[in-house]
Amino acid sequence: MKLEKGIVEVYTGNGKGKTTAAIGLAIRASGWGLKVSIYYFMKTGGYGENISLSKFDNVKQGFFGKEYFLTKDENIAKKFNAVLVKDRPPEDYIELVRKGFEEARKEMLSGETDIIIMDEVLTAIFYNLISLDDVLNLIKEKPESVELVLTGRYAPQEIIDKADLVTEMKEIKHPYSKGVSARKGIEY
Repeated sequence: MKLEKGIVEVYTGNGKGKTTAAIGLAIRASGWGLKVSIYYFMKTGGYGENISLSKFDNVKQGFFGKEYFLTKDENIAKKFNAVLVKDRPPEDYIELVRKGFEEARKEMLSGETDIIIMDEVLTAIFYNLISLDDVLNLIKEKPESVELVLTGRYAPQEIIDKADLVTEMKEIKHPYSKGVSARKGIEY
């Protein structure tokens, strides 16, 4: 099976479920024999979904993140030992994300993949790891038969305007606010 018409999908917002929605799409597409490539930005792997998806022959995964996370909030940086980003993140992080972005772009243009998922690429824009213009150009270059899925908080309005489908996950209530840590098998 091949897609006749691929669209641009965006999953954004401050609520839980952006990556989960993209992974659900990957599983559904894989079931129909479509080839899926997932590029995780700002993540290193080792989550339950990565373990499960590694068992699918038609799903490819690549990880372009560091063991630490980035924040623009000084309190969060202190509390979680995260790297505080005021203007420009660490250069090696920028290089890693750009490498992943170029791999995703080449894969999208190769004609060999039906669905490209760029998980947390919108967050990578927010932290200046990749430019908005690079992602907008990627959308312009997207072949007609490729589905392009972009996830992450802080979706720029320019990307929302170019996308065909935009879903915002809105946090109403989350156990983190009560001090409940991420749970293996549920949040990762």
